Amino acid sequence: MTAAIAVPPARVLPARSRLAFGLGSVAYGIKDNGFATFLLLYYNQVVGLADWAVGVAIMMAMMVEAFVDPAVGFLSDHTRSKWGRRHPWMYGSAIPVAVGWLLLWNPPTGWSETGLLFYLFGSALLVRIALSAFEIPASALGPELSSDYDERTKLFSYRYLFGWAGGLGMLSLAYAVFLVPDASHAVGLQNGPGYARMALFGAGVMAFAILVSAWGLHPEIKHLPKLADSDETLGEHVAAFRQTVSNKAFIILMIAGVFAYTAQGISFALSNYMYQYVWLMRGAQYQWLSLALLVGVVIAFVIAPRLTRGGDKARIGTILSIGNALLVVTPYVLRLMGVFPPPESPLALPILLAIWTANTACGVGAFILGASMLSDVVEESEQRTGRRSEGVFFSGSFFVQKMVGGLGIFMASTILAIAQFPAMAKPGAVPLATVDRLTLIFIVLMLVFYGLAALVYSRFPFGRAEHQARLDRLGATGSA
Repeated sequence: MTAAIAVPPARVLPARSRLAFGLGSVAYGIKDNGFATFLLLYYNQVVGLADWAVGVAIMMAMMVEAFVDPAVGFLSDHTRSKWGRRHPWMYGSAIPVAVGWLLLWNPPTGWSETGLLFYLFGSALLVRIALSAFEIPASALGPELSSDYDERTKLFSYRYLFGWAGGLGMLSLAYAVFLVPDASHAVGLQNGPGYARMALFGAGVMAFAILVSAWGLHPEIKHLPKLADSDETLGEHVAAFRQTVSNKAFIILMIAGVFAYTAQGISFALSNYMYQYVWLMRGAQYQWLSLALLVGVVIAFVIAPRLTRGGDKARIGTILSIGNALLVVTPYVLRLMGVFPPPESPLALPILLAIWTANTACGVGAFILGASMLSDVVEESEQRTGRRSEGVFFSGSFFVQKMVGGLGIFMASTILAIAQFPAMAKPGAVPLATVDRLTLIFIVLMLVFYGLAALVYSRFPFGRAEHQARLDRLGATGSA
C-alpha cells in the first residue's frame, strides 16, 4: 500500500446530493424503458422489419457499446480537471444523448430493409455510447462520495428509484398520451407518429435530468478524494486493468449480473407481448400497471437500506433474488395450471398487480444492493492494488449489463420465432397454443436465469465487518 492511496470519508450526505445523484438516472430509465419495452415492437410491428433481424441489430449495437464502456471508465478514472474526474463527462453527454434519442425513433422513409437495419444499429449505438459517457462517471461517483457501508446503499436506492420512476413515467405517458388509438391506428402501440412525439419529449427530459444532476453534485467536488496526475503507459494500464478486474468479489458480482440481466432483458423485451396477448390488457389497465410497478420500486427504495441495517448486503440480496425469481413466474404458472382467473375476470388485474408489485420490490431491491456491494469492492481492490478504480468497476458492470441485455433482447426475438408468434398480431386473435408456448418458454428461462443469479449472488465473499476493518486500515475518517 502506497502513500498515494486516497479514501473518501465515511460521511452522511446532504439530501440535495442524494437527490442529485439519483436524478441523473432518469435519463437511463427512459433509455432502458424505450429499448427494453418498445424498440423491438416499434421496428417490428410499426416499421415492419423482421423480429429476428431487429433483435440482431439491437444486440449488435449493445455489444459494440459494451466494449466502449471500459474505455469510458478508464478515461473517467484518469481525467484530471478543476471539476474532478467525473463532471466534465457528465456535462458533455447531455446534447449527444438527446440527438441520438431523436434519431432512433424517427427512421427515414423509403429506405430498404437492410438500410433501415443499419440505421437502427447506428442510431442505437450513438444514444447508448452518449449515455454511457454520463452513466459510468456518474455511477462511479457513488463510492467516491462516501465510504460508509449503509450510506452507499441509500445512495444507490435513490439512483434506482429515479431510474425506474423515469422509465415508468415514460411508460405511463406512452400508454396514456403518445401511443393511443386514433383514426389511422386501431392499436395504440402501432401508432407510428406517437413514437416520434414520445421521442421528442423524452429527449428533452433526458438532457434536463443529466444537466441538473451534474449541477446538483457540483458542490461535492471539493469533498472527493484528491488523486495525483497519472503518467501510466498503455502497457502499465493493461496490466493494472487485468489485476483490477481479476478481483474475486467483482467477478462474482459480474457472473451474477450475467444471469440477472439476461433474464431482465428477456422479460422486458417480451413484456408488451405478455401484457397484450397473454393478459389481454388494454386502455386504463396500463396506467394501473405503471402505478403498481412504481409502488414496487418505492417499496424497494424504502426497505433495501433498512433490511441491511446492522446486517450484510449479500445475504439480504440473495433472499430478494430468490423472491424475485419465484414471483415473476407465479401468475404464468397458475395460468397454465388453469387456476388463475381469466383475463376478463374482475379479479385478474388486482391479483396481477399485487404480484407484480411484490416482484418489482424484490428485483429492484436486489439490484440496489448489488450496486452498493460493487461500491464496497472499490476499497477491497484499493487495499490490494493501491489504486482507486471506480470507473473500471462500474464500466465492467455496465459491460456485462449491456452484453447480456442485448443477448436478452435477441433471445426474446428468438422466443417469438420459436413460438411462431405472428407479426402485426391483434390481441385476442393469437392461437391459444401459440400463447401457451410463449408462456412456457418464458417460465423456464426466468427460473433458470434468475435462479442462477441468486445462487452466484450468495457467494459474495465479504460483508459489513470486513468492510469496516478495511476502512480502518486504509485510514477513512467519519464526517457528519
